[in-house]
Amino acid sequence: MIDALPRREREVFETLCKLETGTTAEVREALSDPLSDSAVRTMLSRLEAKGLVERSAGETSFTYRPLPGTEAVAVGALRRLIDTFFAGSAASAASALLGMGQKLTPQEAAALEAMIDKSVQDGASQDATGEDKS
Repeated sequence: MIDALPRREREVFETLCKLETGTTAEVREALSDPLSDSAVRTMLSRLEAKGLVERSAGETSFTYRPLPGTEAVAVGALRRLIDTFFAGSAASAASALLGMGQKLTPQEAAALEAMIDKSVQDGASQDATGEDKS
């Protein structure tokens, strides 16, 4: 559903996901290309009508939060990025991320190694037809 959103609605939604909760003004300020306050309110109302955003009354204004977990949204956004720029290859995307020069902490490196090992083991447990052997 998120992929089908118009560009600006998706941007408002992704900005709200980044903030986790926010007022219209907070979302507007966090946008890379700010919209008017009324445009942000309209888009948040549309997102609410689509079941993507929940609105609650605050002391002075409404507060919005995304309904799907931000992890699910992040996975979808990452999938679009990988499909668009890395021909669907997660390995190519991971290589590009690691090549950006940011140092990994020992904990991050260990977590990545564990995920790679699990992925290799999961792949080894499937036969050529893609059926799970276990």
